[in-house]
Amino acid sequence: MKKIGFLSFGHWTPSTQSQTRSAADTLLQSIDLAVAAEALGADGAYFRVHHFARQLASPFPLLAAVGARTSRIEIGTAVIDMRYENPLYMAEDAGAADIIASGRLQLGISRGSPEQVIDGWRHFGYAPADGETSGDMARRHAEVFYDVLRGEGFAEPNPNPMFPNPPGLLRLEPHAPGLRDRIWWGASSNATAIWAAKLGMNLQSSTLKDDETGEPFHVQQADQIRAYRAAFKAAGHARTPRVSVSRSIFAITSDLDRAYFGRSGEAGDKIGFIDADTRAIFGRGYAAEPDVLIEQLRTDEAITEADTLLLTVPNQLGVEYNAHVIEAILTQVAPALGWR
Repeated sequence: MKKIGFLSFGHWTPSTQSQTRSAADTLLQSIDLAVAAEALGADGAYFRVHHFARQLASPFPLLAAVGARTSRIEIGTAVIDMRYENPLYMAEDAGAADIIASGRLQLGISRGSPEQVIDGWRHFGYAPADGETSGDMARRHAEVFYDVLRGEGFAEPNPNPMFPNPPGLLRLEPHAPGLRDRIWWGASSNATAIWAAKLGMNLQSSTLKDDETGEPFHVQQADQIRAYRAAFKAAGHARTPRVSVSRSIFAITSDLDRAYFGRSGEAGDKIGFIDADTRAIFGRGYAAEPDVLIEQLRTDEAITEADTLLLTVPNQLGVEYNAHVIEAILTQVAPALGWR
């Protein structure tokens, strides 16, 4: 059994070919797609965060709105770039959204990927400390955020407050019990996956990974997952961690599907550089008739290792079409693979 959700990057463009021509279109359709996905029996509605782009950027208003409109589906991010985040303010926003959603938030956080502008986090008022890289800064922000979610008091109360205080040191409010166990780290390298495991975070692994061995993407990703799980167990954490992978998967069941994606499943893995020093491998997408797709997916080692699969959706094609994409996987592919 696997949890199956969707992942939307939330693109919008003022083009007649797009169903999302404004930020309002993207935000409102994201809510509607989450509602539709819940009705179809999907398990998760996840959203990517990019700054300085015509994409989803500020996740917590959207997560809270989805939480208010749904009752069962998990609501999450994949991922929030921690280079841009004030971890204490983020903890307050996350706590409020999780309470609105009755404890259904699943927050993926990470060091982020190359953005639309140079060192965009500097415009948000953040800079690495002496001797730090921007990745180090992101992990430092993440550790502060993760720690404060414990809900323990740390701030000295004012002896003459405007309102009465509870006894002892004060914590951030609102506190969302259990949210700390629902934080995920988006790891591109084996080393950062192991770092997340030692802290006790869950693991998100996408369709991009550091090319560390030259093997096919899904093999390297499966090895990363196994290394993460071994490190989590060695760290002595009491709970069982969760692991998600994301994939572009399209079941071709109509002429429209074939027109959109009939050739997109033919390409294999790709190699590129996400910065001057990091060679990355980009995993293939899948698009085929359901019977062919089932056999192709059986050989994806990383999907087999993961307990959660996030289907990346082409949000600019609109809510109705994306609901069809999700439904086709849930009904015509997942049962044959034992995911349902």
